[in-house]
Amino acid sequence: MKIGIDKIGFYTPHLYVDMNKLAVARGIEPEKFTIGIGQEKMALAPITQDPVTLAANAALGILNEADKEKIDFVIFGTESGIDNSKSAGVYVHNLLGLNPRARTVEMKQACYGATVGIQLAKGHIALNPESKVLVLGSDIARYGLNTSGESTQGAGAVAMVISANPKIMVLEEQSAYLTNDIMDFWRPIYSDKAFVDGKFSNEQYIYFFSKVWEQYKEKSGLELKDFEAICYHLPYTKMGLKALRTIFDESTEEDKEKLVANYQVSTQYNRIVGNIYTGSLYLSLLSLLELSEGLEAGSRVGLYSYGSGAVGEFFTGILQPDYREHLHVNNHTRLFESRTEVTVPEYEKIFEETLPVDGSTLKFDITKDPAAICLSGIEDNKRLYVRK
Repeated sequence: MKIGIDKIGFYTPHLYVDMNKLAVARGIEPEKFTIGIGQEKMALAPITQDPVTLAANAALGILNEADKEKIDFVIFGTESGIDNSKSAGVYVHNLLGLNPRARTVEMKQACYGATVGIQLAKGHIALNPESKVLVLGSDIARYGLNTSGESTQGAGAVAMVISANPKIMVLEEQSAYLTNDIMDFWRPIYSDKAFVDGKFSNEQYIYFFSKVWEQYKEKSGLELKDFEAICYHLPYTKMGLKALRTIFDESTEEDKEKLVANYQVSTQYNRIVGNIYTGSLYLSLLSLLELSEGLEAGSRVGLYSYGSGAVGEFFTGILQPDYREHLHVNNHTRLFESRTEVTVPEYEKIFEETLPVDGSTLKFDITKDPAAICLSGIEDNKRLYVRK
């Protein structure tokens, strides 16, 4: 049975910060952001957007009524969870009006959550070929103002429908994965900001890639020449290139040029959004699919997922005939074009706006937020959501 990605959508908030201007405000050479880590813009979530609304808005643009009836499993990957008990997916399930005869869960392992969601979805579809699974990767990356990680923040969500006989990409059976207990990145329960050992995390990202890549080749019998492109989890867009370079000696010069060219295409959306944790790999895939002019049906695309702490996985997919016809390029183009730039002082003010943790009631003016689904306030320790 062929199982894979039938639909894929994306959402990011309507606000962003220019990385050149952020660098100047921090007394840093702009090239360190735009060239050194490869980021141009950083998406900023207003207080009316959280991981739930981002995910719901991402899915809203791709689901039709038939999907809503067929979806019987919602898997929400996030490391920005809003509740230690209730799954963020349950809120999304309601906001989208999905079939109530469904399972809904939240998966957590840093940036790896959406990937394990896809793997679980494959197993579910194998047992239930007529059903569909909605996999969500939604996060708001927060390290704090004037911190070393500030330039790798961002906000957004990717939504994917996994099904039999998918229209976009068939996921191949072989997959390679690795787990090791390390402290390269973490966010304790009591903190709304993450902690990171940046140099160590970069080293582990590449180490994990080398291990799962070798394991994958042993399992599959495939080599680098069998790939048209490899997409990477991108906390910043130069990160994946560092990993890709480690296997260049396995390719011809022609193959290397092809892989680098497709890699650059796969980073374009991430460059203007920033880090979205669980959704970053799939935003990279979306960028490749929507912006590549020469990627043909039948092409094999590699996918490297890394979640600090740490779990890594490498798996692959084959692009399907007429896959371009099932993408939502115009919607995403309009989304990016409609965004508003904020100044650095405005960004700092918005960043510091947080929900009360003392049980207070708070109402928000959602008329300033163009999103279809918003957080309208908090009352009795409950978040209140509105679908306009």
